[in-house]
Amino acid sequence: MIVHRGAEKPSSSAFNSNGCATTKGRSKRWSAYSRKIGAAPQHKADSRRFNTAWTLLGSATALGASALYAAAQAKQAERRTPPIGAFLTVDGVRLHYVERGDGEPLVLIHGNGMMIQDFLVSGIVDDLAERHRVIIFDRPGYGYSDRPRGLWTPRTHATLFQKALQQLAVAQAVVLGHSWGALVAVALALQAPQLVRSLVLASGYYYPTLRADVVLASPVALPGIGDLMRHSISPVIGRILQPALLKAMFAPAAVTERFDREFPKAMMLRPIQLRASAEDAALMTPSAAELQKHYRDLRLPVVIIVGGADQIADVDRQSKRLHGELPDSHLIVVPGLGHMIQHLAPDAVIAAIEQASEQVRVAA
Repeated sequence: MIVHRGAEKPSSSAFNSNGCATTKGRSKRWSAYSRKIGAAPQHKADSRRFNTAWTLLGSATALGASALYAAAQAKQAERRTPPIGAFLTVDGVRLHYVERGDGEPLVLIHGNGMMIQDFLVSGIVDDLAERHRVIIFDRPGYGYSDRPRGLWTPRTHATLFQKALQQLAVAQAVVLGHSWGALVAVALALQAPQLVRSLVLASGYYYPTLRADVVLASPVALPGIGDLMRHSISPVIGRILQPALLKAMFAPAAVTERFDREFPKAMMLRPIQLRASAEDAALMTPSAAELQKHYRDLRLPVVIIVGGADQIADVDRQSKRLHGELPDSHLIVVPGLGHMIQHLAPDAVIAAIEQASEQVRVAA
């Protein structure tokens, strides 16, 4: 006998006798649906964590590669440009300097980012050494001079150089400062008037102004994050930006062929020099604000020389204003030339130095 079975009834746990879903059945189906739609957000969260991990790993790898590159480039720069002068130590700070010629002592102080070679490549040293004992220091952190952690203001530089010149048996000297170095030259004249016979201030910055380069440089000057940047990405970025920076320093004229050929530009991108340059940029405005209160205390011959088209330090706001504050000073404006006046008008700079030296002899 064949028994015909009807369609099996759903479980009573899921449906009632009328075929309607029970509460328990709806709950099970909702749980299954919830698990299904909940899987997507979980998957997205896992994906985000995965992507974050790879991003961090990639960033760490890039920083590591940049650090290796920066270290290799710094070593290569120093192999290609070994020390060219002598060393002396002042208060635990080792200073690199070059000395040329005999006669009346003349001290040359370079600006931000530069080093001894700035003056050597300009061509003025060979001429001046025929009549002067020319002394050029690598400022702390530049070239081969040390730069311990600390606040390296123009006055700090001045104290260091005063003691260094004492070691070199220099009793009196004509002092030239270029750009940031002009602040150091002024500080030295204020602190040691018996040492500085006369001043030559070239393309200087003397009064505080708002400067975008200070804001941009500040992070690189900071301990911690700045150290990381200087030993990784900053040399890479600096290599990219350096041509434009040098162009602005010489503008409106072109960078001179001799500077482009002979100046050791790779030395500027070493971590220690990047720190020095960033710290100097950050200190420039407050240093000028402090020193400007004392300019009228300068009681010595001062010759101010500047390019009339200087695009780094505004001629009217800086050199001309200082000349107005120092009535006995002499101002030389070389028309149409930019910030690197020692390269663009070396004869004019030499003449300014000789004028400052002659004023001392006449006064005596």
